[in-house]
Amino acid sequence: MTANNNLRKEKLVLVGNGMAGMNVIEQILKLQPQQYEITVIGEEPHPNYNRIQLSYVLEGSKALPDIILNPIEWYAENRIRLFTGTKAEHIDTAAKLVRLDNGEAVEYDKLILATGSKPFILPVPGADKEGVVGFRSIQDCEDMMQAAKSYRKAAVIGGGLLGLEAARGLKELGMEVSVIHLMDRLMERQLDPVSAGMLKSEMEAQGLSFFMQAQTSELLGDSRVTGIRFADGSVLETDFVVMAAGIKPNAELAQASGIPVNRGILVDDYMRTEFEGIYAVGECNEHRGMCYGLVAPLYEQGAVLAKLLCGMEPSPYTGSTVSTKLKVSGVDVFSAGEFLDAPGLTALTVHDPWKKIYKKILLRGNAVVGGVLFGDVAESVRLARWTAEQAEMTEDIHQALMGGGGCCGGGSKTSAVDAMADSDIVCGCSGVTKGVILNGIKNDGWASVDEIKQHTGATRSCGGCKPMVEALLASALGADYAAGAPAKAGICGCTDKSREEIVAAIREKGLHSVREVMNVLEWHEPEGCSKCRPALNYYLGMIWPEEYEDERESRFVNERLHANIQKDGTFSVIPRMYGGVTSPSELKKIAQVAEKYDVKMVKVTGGQRLDLLGVKKEDLPKVWEELDMPSGYGYAKSLRTVKTCVGNRFCRFGTQDSIGVGIELEKKFERLWMPAKFKMAVNGCPRNCAESGTKDFGVVGNDGGWDIFVGGNGGIKLRGADLLCKVKTDEELVAICGAYIQYYRETGKFGERTSEWVERIGLDVIREAVVDNLDSRQTLVERVELALAQVEDPWMKVRTDSGLQQSLYENVAVHQS
Repeated sequence: MTANNNLRKEKLVLVGNGMAGMNVIEQILKLQPQQYEITVIGEEPHPNYNRIQLSYVLEGSKALPDIILNPIEWYAENRIRLFTGTKAEHIDTAAKLVRLDNGEAVEYDKLILATGSKPFILPVPGADKEGVVGFRSIQDCEDMMQAAKSYRKAAVIGGGLLGLEAARGLKELGMEVSVIHLMDRLMERQLDPVSAGMLKSEMEAQGLSFFMQAQTSELLGDSRVTGIRFADGSVLETDFVVMAAGIKPNAELAQASGIPVNRGILVDDYMRTEFEGIYAVGECNEHRGMCYGLVAPLYEQGAVLAKLLCGMEPSPYTGSTVSTKLKVSGVDVFSAGEFLDAPGLTALTVHDPWKKIYKKILLRGNAVVGGVLFGDVAESVRLARWTAEQAEMTEDIHQALMGGGGCCGGGSKTSAVDAMADSDIVCGCSGVTKGVILNGIKNDGWASVDEIKQHTGATRSCGGCKPMVEALLASALGADYAAGAPAKAGICGCTDKSREEIVAAIREKGLHSVREVMNVLEWHEPEGCSKCRPALNYYLGMIWPEEYEDERESRFVNERLHANIQKDGTFSVIPRMYGGVTSPSELKKIAQVAEKYDVKMVKVTGGQRLDLLGVKKEDLPKVWEELDMPSGYGYAKSLRTVKTCVGNRFCRFGTQDSIGVGIELEKKFERLWMPAKFKMAVNGCPRNCAESGTKDFGVVGNDGGWDIFVGGNGGIKLRGADLLCKVKTDEELVAICGAYIQYYRETGKFGERTSEWVERIGLDVIREAVVDNLDSRQTLVERVELALAQVEDPWMKVRTDSGLQQSLYENVAVHQS
């Protein structure tokens, strides 16, 4: 049985939900996806995100969802038990237990420590005042963005990469920003005096102020910081301080648990600590006396560890040749190996202040041992290789690095990538070579940066290699590729087919299964992914409502379990309450179930229902059975809620029966699958207590009938609803609602809310299809009625769903306590 197979799996626990640790998990899932029962413990309340791109979140060019690497659903789809907002406090190495701050203890056979690093907070008086933050997490970004709304002056302590990113972000938020740096030049670990000076000039031109060789001695103010006193006695007034003076390995958990620590957790060439079965990877470890803070070395370590844990024999990790390619405040910068003048080194330089280009190559004897590129980094990949190899300087190498030609003195990006060897690394973060990318372009039809990212991981982390990936595409595809043109957008990286092409092919070719669609349309990934499989399952069901048999394994895990997974691995159960109306007997049942199954919280939702939070997975079947109520589909891409006011049944202002109509709409359209979640509201008068203006389909009563509003959204992408039409009767209201829903079902992209769909399709087009053209409206109503006829009896209880019972006990979802 499956349960017995799961018992035989080794328990792999990862402490740390960041980029280094999750990269190991991703590689294990590719190499041996069935080998381990995996648990991930993360201290932040978020899934795995790209910490390198926090500066984009700070400046406002990206939001948190844009930098998420593995969404919550990914963990569930890969059967990973995930703890978020949970701290590992102690490792019992004898009992092989990780003890958490929530009181739980997690067993392990193999344990990976990937606790990352912490911002270095200067040990000066006042460092604990309000208004003083580090720059290492989403919370830090949120604190900084909040401060920018209320305060004017910011100071950033630290002139390294993190400090400059923070300073630029705060400047973009409208603050006056000063950068305080202890050294005589910016980014002294990557840049020489000339390039550092050019960077400072660029940033001063953008409005930043600098205090160089300034030592902070005290932060002033009472409860909140008001200024900085320097060692020379001078004072800088400020309302907000960001500490970005460096990072240090977060090795506290290991040290408290008796695992040997120096600066970081001590590991050998296979990331093993001195304790059997315990490993450390990433910024938290120390290997051969080195602690790395860049992504590429951490991924190199991860590749070794993943192979080791999968029973392979990897080559030992012997350390990394550190090179840094950055875009600091809009300026391209690269350094590798040695970059400072020193006795015994020869410096070859090109300095063009007008074009703001600087190149310096350092030789020991005649061997290339490092260099700095500023403004033109086209040859950064080859310089990194030549530095690692300590290649002998030749006329060809000199011409490539220092010679003329091209707008930047070093040739175009396309000519630069043409000159690269297939073995040259394009993406240092993920270790992707030119040859791998070219092979995918030529043999697998990759034609966009997004496709290359999907298949290789290139551009996924820091994004610094994106220009080179684009240059490879341009070189390989020639006239068929335009770097500035939008790539053909497939529904995911598994295909270049759009939603419209897929739907047309399903109809024209008579395709009737997910597998058939992927085979006929030549999916790049034969098994698809968690993005395209649910979409295909929806499109097939929408097109063939009478014939298609729902493919449960292609549904999201929440839909398979009829409950929403929470961050602690428990589930949220929402029984349906039509129109927000309940009864004493239903309330009694909910209370009894909540007590019996130790529900952590009963929450009144914004959709006028009760949410039972903290239900254990193994209790779900009994919970539904004893509730004896239909599911509220709080997890589904379907009708979630119909919010109502009391209407003319009770309210002295009510002109229409909002409760009756709301319940009628909810009972009629529940369980009908749609491209995305769908919310309704019905108001009995224009006072709008049920908030119809922020719903997918909102109805407002008046003395003469109903006003219908569509395309509203009260979530992340806030949008006020548009007036679709006015109707006089309940019958016409229901018909237009059905036609509108069916038109959305047939033309919406999977995952596209009506707020986005209305803007894409156009309100006039929708109005013509569902209101003005009576023949079109009637046809849409007939098709929605056909689809509704295939839907289960709305009073069918979830407890009778055999698929639920099967999925619960076959362990298709996240493991949890």
